[in-house]
Amino acid sequence: MTITHHLRVHTSDEDLPREGQLAWRIAEVAADPVGVEPEVVDMIVNRLIDNAAVAAASLTRRPVSAARQQALDHAVSTGGSGATVFGCAITRRTSPEWAAWANGVAVRELDYHDTFLAAEYSHPGDNIPPILAVAQHVGAAGAALVRAIATGYEIQIDLVRAICLHKHKIDHVAHLGPSAAAGIGTLLELPVETIYQAIGQALHTTTATRQSRKGEISTWKAHAPAFAGKMAVEAVDRAMRGETSPSPIYEGEDGVVAWLLDGKDASYDVPLPADGEPKRAILDSYTKEHSAEYQAQAWIDLARKLGIENPALRDPENIASIVLHTSHHTHYVIGSGANDPQKYDPEASRETLDHSIPYIFTVALQDGAWHHVDSYAPERAARPDTVALWQKVATAEDAEWTRRYHSEDPAEKAFGGRVEIRLADGSTVVEEIAVADAHPLGARPFAREDYIRKFRILAEPVLEEAEIERFLALVQRLPELTVDEVRQLTITAKPGVILSAPAPKGLF
Repeated sequence: MTITHHLRVHTSDEDLPREGQLAWRIAEVAADPVGVEPEVVDMIVNRLIDNAAVAAASLTRRPVSAARQQALDHAVSTGGSGATVFGCAITRRTSPEWAAWANGVAVRELDYHDTFLAAEYSHPGDNIPPILAVAQHVGAAGAALVRAIATGYEIQIDLVRAICLHKHKIDHVAHLGPSAAAGIGTLLELPVETIYQAIGQALHTTTATRQSRKGEISTWKAHAPAFAGKMAVEAVDRAMRGETSPSPIYEGEDGVVAWLLDGKDASYDVPLPADGEPKRAILDSYTKEHSAEYQAQAWIDLARKLGIENPALRDPENIASIVLHTSHHTHYVIGSGANDPQKYDPEASRETLDHSIPYIFTVALQDGAWHHVDSYAPERAARPDTVALWQKVATAEDAEWTRRYHSEDPAEKAFGGRVEIRLADGSTVVEEIAVADAHPLGARPFAREDYIRKFRILAEPVLEEAEIERFLALVQRLPELTVDEVRQLTITAKPGVILSAPAPKGLF
């Protein structure tokens, strides 16, 4: 059964033993050789397909191209075979930390893969690029890769359940560094001591402020999780060489909890698997049908429905105001509660519009659809009728929707809210939605065929049909893949696709 690790700050004279530290307990979970249950294996396959889908759709985008060029400008490390880079030929390799960087940016660029929201929020699929890169480099088979990814998901989701980062304006990738390091530790079957040291460094080097997701959001939004994955690879390498890291990293009087989070009097209860307990946390996560912040998923579905059923709602002349009554997090992070004027700016970056629920709701309402490129196009954002309607959309925190957002009961946990549309004639339209259609409890829960369809839609413009079929056939045999087959778990673009992408030059 699940155990609860009680986390609090300890003064130096308390001399907290390693065995009582959260990083040590995480390392023990990572080192536990417990098997992976079949339904967890199936979901891991789904998420590998999902990651490849969104990476394919982003291959020619400038941030992805820049990260890919950085990776390709580094030679393969001498200690292994190297790792593949999305879009490039299977034979083209780079060192694993740089592959984790390039592939991590490709996966995250469109904000279109899986999510888990609780005390904090996360994209646990960000664990896959660094773990897969190391697996390819060292020559791990599919079964070992499965175990490692199960660990990465488990640790990140367990940390997200218990420890809020955004309240203190710390970026959520602070939970990703430790989880990726733990997953790599599982992959390599490292001892607890080594994994513990790697977790300490990974956390220490990946705590940063949330300015990356505030105001004029930059391209670093996609690079931040890739950086955490890269740091995890480097932390494991250093720990394997016998080097040590700051300790106790969470509990120390000058550690993360005391100075970056809730302070010296803080405490948290972190749920973790007991010894021998299967790692099942991935089953509690969910992917995105739409390329937008997860809290926008249900609102897109509701807006599409309203616009299709009542086209008059698409005309700003007919609308006096639109208020989305929703959770604290949605209101203050992607809603009008953020007090970011950029969220209403038709010249804002894609990254900013992706974090503007007033914009997203407006476009989904008017178009009756959502597209990962077209819905963010500058000409789409600047359309006069869209701008006029967009300015009439606001959010408001609702205590009940906040409570449901934080509920630990899956049956009532919700990420939507209630919309109240006041028309120019004085009448109102009121509708609500709790979860996205694609959510496990939604109207159309995502299953294997949905992941495959998403992959085909996003990959067809940039991959040959034969390459699409090759990857899908390979990844669905994941647990039985040989070392050589794991090294083929990538996607190769059509001739000319990569050459057509920006190729910025830098220091390397």
